[in-house]
Amino acid sequence: MSLHVFLYGARVSSTLDSPPVPALDASARTVPRRRTRVLALPEARWALLATAAFLSALLLHFADAPGWTYGPLYAIAYLAGGWEPALEGLRALRGKTLDVDLLMIVAALGAAAIGQVLDGALLIVIFATSGALEALATARTADSVRGLLDLAPATATRVTADGEESVPVSRLAVGDELLIRPGERIGADGRVLDGTSEADQATITGEPLPVLKTPGDEVFAGTLNGTGALRVRVERDPADSVIARIVTLVEEASRTKAPTQLFIEKIEQRYAVGVVAATLTVFAVPLAFGADLTGALLRAMTFMIVASPCAVVLATMPPLLSAIATAGRHGVLVKSALAMERLGEIDTAALDKTGTLTEGAPEVTAVRPATGSGLDEDALLALAAAAEHPSEHPLARAIVAAARTRDLRLAPARDFAAKPGHGVTATVDGRVVTVGRPHSGRDMDMDADADTDTHTDRDADTHMDTDTDTDVEGGTVVRVERDGALVGTLVLADRPRADAAETAAGLTALTGTSPVLLTGDNPRAAAQVATVTGITDVRAALLPEDKVTAVRELQRAGRKVLFVGDGVNDAPALAAAHSGVAMGRAGSDLALETADAVVVRDELAAIPAVVRLSRAARRLVVQNLLVAGTFITVLVLWDLLGHLPLPLGVAGHEGSTVLVGLNGLRLLRESAWRRTDGGRPRAV
Repeated sequence: MSLHVFLYGARVSSTLDSPPVPALDASARTVPRRRTRVLALPEARWALLATAAFLSALLLHFADAPGWTYGPLYAIAYLAGGWEPALEGLRALRGKTLDVDLLMIVAALGAAAIGQVLDGALLIVIFATSGALEALATARTADSVRGLLDLAPATATRVTADGEESVPVSRLAVGDELLIRPGERIGADGRVLDGTSEADQATITGEPLPVLKTPGDEVFAGTLNGTGALRVRVERDPADSVIARIVTLVEEASRTKAPTQLFIEKIEQRYAVGVVAATLTVFAVPLAFGADLTGALLRAMTFMIVASPCAVVLATMPPLLSAIATAGRHGVLVKSALAMERLGEIDTAALDKTGTLTEGAPEVTAVRPATGSGLDEDALLALAAAAEHPSEHPLARAIVAAARTRDLRLAPARDFAAKPGHGVTATVDGRVVTVGRPHSGRDMDMDADADTDTHTDRDADTHMDTDTDTDVEGGTVVRVERDGALVGTLVLADRPRADAAETAAGLTALTGTSPVLLTGDNPRAAAQVATVTGITDVRAALLPEDKVTAVRELQRAGRKVLFVGDGVNDAPALAAAHSGVAMGRAGSDLALETADAVVVRDELAAIPAVVRLSRAARRLVVQNLLVAGTFITVLVLWDLLGHLPLPLGVAGHEGSTVLVGLNGLRLLRESAWRRTDGGRPRAV
């Protein structure tokens, strides 16, 4: 049986044979990408038109052009950005609800009515842009959830008494027997009845390497079969598969954020009702005591202007948007102002392992020639890489990459063959070279440089996980033989990121508690990474729903959890957490769209930096709200208790708006971005 991928683990089943298959494209391992185009959203198109019209009018206005040149442009900005919130506000009013969006439209029109057209247009543009960003985030998340469903194949091969038949996955039932050919995606959650292969199940468990599957092992729908054929008995209805539950968990977790939105709406409702009632009172009471209509209307209009929440709106948005821009310059994409604000509220961090704290790919960490082999490290690595060169297995690619890093010459290999559960065999320089799993029983006598190798082999008939045969350094051990004689071993491991310990220390300093490690990988691999990073709370062998459970347990204890991950399996936890951050370079589509922020450059140490930036933004928001509230209170009392001239009221209103806006822009400075150095903040 000649294969282009070798598989480590137990012995090959003789009942199912596998024909040669081509190497699988890397795209087959990822979630199909479905992305709504920005301009496909009507909210985005209207916001773009409103912004363009406003900026054009602004340039003409400041250039002292005639009013007829910029007046129509302001009108376009009002109409394009305001018609939809006005319509929604009127619909809400019909339902006896008054929201702040309608109040903003009324305030903008009121500003225009007394000549403050620019002020009203700016308010319109801010609200239109915020609505477009919210619509885009919602659409992109929905795209990702739909794309996740594409992981599961549409059809599966069901084994019947008369042979085989292709049936829609939706028609599968518990107890059905499936034939999974090499390179196919598994159609349902089940258990292997016969055959030996490996499954790439990183989308479910986050494990960085394909996992050996032999009779009795569990397999998951949507995961990618390797080069061996499998017979699988369906054990879950397709609607209850792990991949389907991930979709459900993401949707449910997203809905759990609704109470926060309801609280904000209640505040908006009360504010809007209060301002409208106060404005009507300011207009009606003087009339009742004999004031003239023009004076009462002017006082009421002045009250509407000074009480309008323009400064309050700018109190919040400039600091958060400036923080978003600064984070973006440093490789962190924060998706909304709300997401930026929530990042600063966290008091506990939970981290995924594979692809988050670690690189997510195996590397050769040790090369150990056997005593008496006559080979040094370079010669042993070159020999193994020559035999592995035709293979497409992740471990094989890591061995070849290590040889190329050392600029080693690889001799041509002939008669290449690979067997699931054994390894590869090839003829190199006229001698038979075998690279594969360690044999059972006593291993080898190592030279002085290899005396720390204390790994333990398991019986060849026993299922072996890729992280099971490890030495004290924690890695997958690969045995290299030449003409049947052991010549050395290689150790491969998924290395922690260089900034993993720094990040853990930075998050500990920010939150006051050590991060929690949540991973689908095995306990030994998790413990090794925890030791390197200084994390003490380790929870391993978790399925996606287990990660969500862990996050919700922390939140029930009163914690606001930041979850950091990169895979499809992390998406439910990212959605359930108070705030979620995804690693961007190798992150799955669903994780990237579900997370509140994405570390585009994969710099893990940027996470505590963006949390610190968020907290700075939140402090500026508080400062701005105090300034805005003070101005509004003083101007409103002046208008009610005395006589506030309209020009002075407008000046005070505009002055407070400009002041809080400029204060918020402070976070655009380079010094606003702060990294960590051993847990201590420092300026970049």
